[in-house]
Amino acid sequence: MANFQIVMPKLGESIIEATITRWLKSPGDAIEEDDAIVEIATDKVDSEIPSPVEGILKEVFFREGDVVDVGKVIAVIETEGEDIGKDAAVSTEKPAKEKAKAEIKTVSVTTPAAIEESVEASRFYSPLVKNIAKTEGVSMAELESISGTGKEGRVTKQDILDFLKNRPAASAPDTKTPLPKPAVAPPVVSAAGDEIIEMDRMRKLIADHMVMSKQVSPHVTSFIEVDMTNVVNWRNKVKDLVMKREAEKLTFTPIIIEATAQAIKDFPRINASVDGTKMIIRKNINIGMAAALPGGNLIVPVIRNADQKSLLGLTRDVNDLAGRARANKLLPDEIQGGTFTTTNFGSFGSITGTPIIYQPQVAILGIGAIRKKPVVVETAQGDMIGIRHMMILSLAYDHRIVDGALGGMYLKRLAELLENFDTERNI
Repeated sequence: MANFQIVMPKLGESIIEATITRWLKSPGDAIEEDDAIVEIATDKVDSEIPSPVEGILKEVFFREGDVVDVGKVIAVIETEGEDIGKDAAVSTEKPAKEKAKAEIKTVSVTTPAAIEESVEASRFYSPLVKNIAKTEGVSMAELESISGTGKEGRVTKQDILDFLKNRPAASAPDTKTPLPKPAVAPPVVSAAGDEIIEMDRMRKLIADHMVMSKQVSPHVTSFIEVDMTNVVNWRNKVKDLVMKREAEKLTFTPIIIEATAQAIKDFPRINASVDGTKMIIRKNINIGMAAALPGGNLIVPVIRNADQKSLLGLTRDVNDLAGRARANKLLPDEIQGGTFTTTNFGSFGSITGTPIIYQPQVAILGIGAIRKKPVVVETAQGDMIGIRHMMILSLAYDHRIVDGALGGMYLKRLAELLENFDTERNI
């Protein structure tokens, strides 16, 4: 007999630990290859760890609720064959097949900046930074004021230590001016026959992130009506060819994402973040596309460098990410790094909506349903009434750095790109 060690897998570049939420197998249980052994959770994802081998679960080293560092051995499976040493088991450079198994069945959360202890955090803080802040009595307001030097502006250990060295002495509270009372939700009383359902972890994080986004960003929403007739006619003409030649379904989503990215290049301040009094204009155009999951939650996979991809490339990305999102098979890195988000209300028949900004971005595009309408059409012979395919786009933006003029100019440019779509284009 031999022992195979199961380790805590690496679930993304920024993730250094995960919480064991539920053991699915107990010591003594028979394990088949690909059987899920344990459920784990981070601030970004909920996952199951499947077994790459079959055997008997011999021992587990952590309890439910324990926080475990990436690379730590969490369980041992007794198998037939030679022992697999610890060094081999904890290596992050696993064979491709084994690595894929360790990363599947991931349920991603739509909040890259979720801090469960405080819904007012506008960015992600590592457990180490949070522990230092807690030990030193650093408030969330102070933590938010620190300019991070880490990736995507994150606060590093050295950042918070430097802050503590130069931290101003706390001033005495002003007893003359009463502090504002925090908003408190009114009590809710259930009635006979009401069904009470506890939010799952993913829904709680989504709720926290939505509340935080409305508190952090003063939202303004602008709307524009777009004539999509050229796009509709062209798609109807080529969609069967694309399916036959490329085995890909051509939807309106990649067409709109392509135009979205092109318009961002003309108005780059739409593709930005706010860090205190600094505006961070993003170089890369990474467009997230909100997708509904079968259970009713949302997820936002990201198409990186969308402006550099062909329409066929965008079509493949959209179909692949949407399909794996519905199957809960997205990898953690595929929901990170977005700089601008789109959300499609039209897929559910809604003509428009007012989306909430996906922090730390400053704008989100809402896509309404495309519907036939009688419209006044200008022709050389004069104005006429024609049947056109019309769609309403809504842009919610952070009024701290995006004014109505910029929001309106961006929407106008996006509408121009879609309305003047080349109907003779090849794909």
